[in-house]
Amino acid sequence: MSEKIMFHSRFIFYVMIISMFLLVLSSLFLLQFSSHSLIPRSVLELILVNNASLYFMPKLKRDQNVLTPYPSGDLNFQSQKSRESNCQASDSSKKTSSAVQKMNVASHPVHPLLRVFMYDLPPEFHFGLLGWKGSLNQTWPEVDNPEGIPRYPGGLNLQHSIEYWLTLDLLSSNTVNVGHSCSAIRVQDSSQADVIFVPFFSSLSYNRHSKLHGEEKVSVNKMLQHKLVQFLMDQKEWKRSGGKDHLIIAHHPNSLLDARKKLGSAMLVLADFGRYPPQLANIKKDVIAPYRHLVGTIPRAKSVSYEERTTLVYFQGAIYRKDGGAIRQELYYLLKEEKDVHFSFGSIGGNGINQASHGMALSKFCLNIAGDTPSSNRLFDAIVSHCVPVIISDEIELPFEDVLDYSEFSVFVRASDAVKKGYLLNLLRSIKREEWNKMWERLKEITPHFEYKYPSQDCARREVFEDHCGNAKLGFDWVRFSL
Repeated sequence: MSEKIMFHSRFIFYVMIISMFLLVLSSLFLLQFSSHSLIPRSVLELILVNNASLYFMPKLKRDQNVLTPYPSGDLNFQSQKSRESNCQASDSSKKTSSAVQKMNVASHPVHPLLRVFMYDLPPEFHFGLLGWKGSLNQTWPEVDNPEGIPRYPGGLNLQHSIEYWLTLDLLSSNTVNVGHSCSAIRVQDSSQADVIFVPFFSSLSYNRHSKLHGEEKVSVNKMLQHKLVQFLMDQKEWKRSGGKDHLIIAHHPNSLLDARKKLGSAMLVLADFGRYPPQLANIKKDVIAPYRHLVGTIPRAKSVSYEERTTLVYFQGAIYRKDGGAIRQELYYLLKEEKDVHFSFGSIGGNGINQASHGMALSKFCLNIAGDTPSSNRLFDAIVSHCVPVIISDEIELPFEDVLDYSEFSVFVRASDAVKKGYLLNLLRSIKREEWNKMWERLKEITPHFEYKYPSQDCARREVFEDHCGNAKLGFDWVRFSL
């Protein structure tokens, strides 16, 4: 009996020794392993969304409820006392932040914050969809000559053009004498990359190539999605991570409809989560990026004041929507006859965009109401018009909300409150000139972070903005698209 006990004791002892040895060995391996696969997902998301602000500490909405609509009767403004408290709390991290600042001094094309490997997909997946044809075996247009780059279609197509600007910026990161973002650079070796980028113009493919033509039995859009899935599944990069380090743009809510389930493990760049189940797309792995605004940007010096904005509330767009957008119809019947309110049907046809641009520029508040999906480009039209957005969309997710406090320049109203007779107008009329001016000034400050252009701003002249605590933060380059 005693021999059995001694045997069991020795066995347990040996198991413990072996387990401890394996634990120490695995710990040393992890410390020495330099693969990008060990970069925390939250850090990658933060770099992608805001060019890695000076703190690798995202203020996630889920934790702080920054954008949760306030209870009925409360204005969605953060008090000065609350801001001061937040600033004091951040003082304890000044030593850490100064070290990170030194690290970010190297944020230029030679030492970017994000290394990106981009597949050389055939032109049929990207610029070929715009009618571009290069020379034999030429995959990409010459980005050092903007005149030779095909233009993205205008109208409603333009609001989902993120794929185009992002690809151009990444291509230019290896091109001399072309301005580009400082947060990302293209690398040729995928093992050196933080992110694998898939340059498929999925929104353009849906908008322009989802219908059958002639004797086609399968649309170009469906065909390209099928070919893309086949291509990715065969790549060593996809097999290595299961696609988790891949970045795919699907900004139009109907883009990648056929392929999204098979590619759902990747990080998706979306307008919102309206048409995705949570297991396929969610805030933990994906990025919400802004629409490209359709109205013209109001120059800061020409932005008219409170008194000159003669319309209190402005909305022009589609009124009869389905699902969550049914609230538009309810608000239309509530507000259409009200004084100082412009609430009418509108489209981009005819002179629609110019009318909207003029109307928003002369309005104090612009409604951003949920449509078929929680988001719309109307929010970004309001921002560049310096018209205070009134966001009536309970399920909305907003771009850059880890560094931008939208309550500083927007008003949030629950849908259930907005449809109460008199509630919305009483709320907005209670916001006096001084409060409105604060939001107006903030809108003028943040407008440049929602612009698209190419070539992008030179690193030496890149804008730096400050949060409400006075902490300098780098601009939103790669997914901010200050291109």
